[in-house]
Amino acid sequence: MAELVAAIGLALAIEGLFCAAAPDAARRAMAEAAQATRERLRLTGIVTAVLGVVIVWGARKAGL
Repeated sequence: MAELVAAIGLALAIEGLFCAAAPDAARRAMAEAAQATRERLRLTGIVTAVLGVVIVWGARKAGL
């Protein structure tokens, strides 16, 4: 459970850094996401979630 909380905190920190470092790019990305179709958002979410699981699995397997 502690690892899940740490992972969520890390995701929030990275998102916050992106918004702070490139606010115009973040705004454009949010505007694009708001105009995307439901299917595109769903597919993007699934692909991103699977990629995240693979990265975490690989890092844990490698002992990182």
